[in-house]
Amino acid sequence: MIMSPSESDRSLLGRILAFIRERLIEPILTAKRFVYLCCVFVPVLLAAPMLLVGQPEEHLGGDRWGAVWWYGFLTSQMQRAGPTFIKLAQWAASRADLFPAALCERMGALHSRGKAHSLAHTKRVIEDVFQRPFHEVFEEFNEIPIGTGAIAQVYRATLKKDLIPPSHLTPKRQGKRKVVLPSALTNEPPPSVPTASVAIKVLHPHVEKMINRDLSIMRFFANVITLLPGMQWLSLPEEVAVFGQMMHEQLDLRIEADNLATFEKNFESRKLPVSFPRPLKVWSTKDLLVEEYENALPLELFMKNGGGPYNDTLAEAGLDAFLNMLLLDNFVHSDLHPGNIMIKFIKPPSPSVQMEKSWASILKRVTGTAPGVVDMPSSASPTPPGDDVVNRLRSLAHDPEKWRAALQEVREEGWLPEIVFVDAGLVTTLNTVNRKNFIDLFRAVAEFDGYRAGILMVERCRTPELAIDVETFALRMQHIVLNVKRKTFSLGQIKISDILTEVLKAVRKHHVKMEGDFVNTVISILLLEGIGRQLDPDLDLFKSALPILRQLGRQMSTQETMTQLPSGDVGAFLKVWVWMEARELASAVFVNADDLVKYDW
Repeated sequence: MIMSPSESDRSLLGRILAFIRERLIEPILTAKRFVYLCCVFVPVLLAAPMLLVGQPEEHLGGDRWGAVWWYGFLTSQMQRAGPTFIKLAQWAASRADLFPAALCERMGALHSRGKAHSLAHTKRVIEDVFQRPFHEVFEEFNEIPIGTGAIAQVYRATLKKDLIPPSHLTPKRQGKRKVVLPSALTNEPPPSVPTASVAIKVLHPHVEKMINRDLSIMRFFANVITLLPGMQWLSLPEEVAVFGQMMHEQLDLRIEADNLATFEKNFESRKLPVSFPRPLKVWSTKDLLVEEYENALPLELFMKNGGGPYNDTLAEAGLDAFLNMLLLDNFVHSDLHPGNIMIKFIKPPSPSVQMEKSWASILKRVTGTAPGVVDMPSSASPTPPGDDVVNRLRSLAHDPEKWRAALQEVREEGWLPEIVFVDAGLVTTLNTVNRKNFIDLFRAVAEFDGYRAGILMVERCRTPELAIDVETFALRMQHIVLNVKRKTFSLGQIKISDILTEVLKAVRKHHVKMEGDFVNTVISILLLEGIGRQLDPDLDLFKSALPILRQLGRQMSTQETMTQLPSGDVGAFLKVWVWMEARELASAVFVNADDLVKYDW
């Protein structure tokens, strides 16, 4: 009889070893970890009185200077505490409904820089997955990691040809869309094609055990803190459970591979210059992720040095991609910061070459032959990815003036930017309740009924009985919406980020505990619009959403799709859509459409 690998542990010796490991060794290691964390965080607790030092100052966002200092001290100690607490800080940064804005800002700037593990561990994991010696897996392998995070580190390599499935080398963004004209004539981005160059992501050894110990300690303190007066509304045990689930998802790299494949499928028939690294799922396991290597530049370089002639394109394409994720797919990348948004360059073939190929294709369909086109010149082959462009710009990253001049040259040479979203281990999918809450918030803006939105937010929050002064909260929401009404038709004047920031301040002040997925979506909008407006100050989120709402309207026209939408979504989306169409029409017709709203015309 053949036994599974797990059955060996059922022997008497295996049970004894498991008992010793779980009941004796693990508690001792957890206690050791607890002592270390106490040494790290007890000074933070002792310094807590600094929160009351100084006067609230406007340039500090209403915080005291002592509080701002304490936020920085807490953040630095969380960096020292290790990967779990670095991730905790990054997660806390997304909960502006729970924590002060200044604290969220500092925690959001905390980078996941971890200690690199040994090359021997990497080779061992790779050999276990590929079932062959390390030197038989790669044509090339760069032994210096290109990135080391709190949970894993990443290498660049080139796989052996016999290990690459043919499906991995097919062009992206093909989908079901029929190509009538060549991309050079339609100004559409040509599809990019993966190569044998891959990124290898390997989990750190023993990282799962350390995180489990930290989560056990967090659960203990969360239960203790909840017993304190006034802390129940935070529901810390539930938040620790949510955070623990998030951490465990990041510890299984197969989830990230599935997310990347889903994103590519969602965007394959869209005309947006957006792509995602294609995973090789056949070689991806819990401890190893093999994906297409993208030679691209981080968006933060374009924000720092300027995007030159590509500012508008990058801002609009990035925002359109996010709105597609949010409104059409309900599958949103949950870690959208400038470091995870990359830019590469692609160049469509010249119109003459494209027309030659199109004409040859027509002749072949009509006559069955394509005389004179069999031996096409080498220039007809697809242009390779713009690695030279990326490398040239990377060398100028520290010289903004030369950087912008080089971008202008790149534009004149015909190169187009393509946005690449990476690190897709975390995604947000709103359930029926959260999706309805989110849509109702936008519907309230469309109907200018902020009071009703405030009441609904309290009724649908996690702990409505702990909300403070519900009537005042609803009136604050009404005030926020009325401020929007005064600017309704001015394109580019409404900043969604300002609206949502005020909403989060009100939520935090009145203890209206929102669901984490809902808040993550709101934070993503804040971040994306902030990035977009830095590149293009006139960026208008409402205007960008209009074509997507039109597409959603077409989808909702079929009975099948109508039955699939959660209850209440159809009416809410239609109202928001009609309002935006009216706004667009009025903006095109009237010189000062704001006066129409101001005087209720």
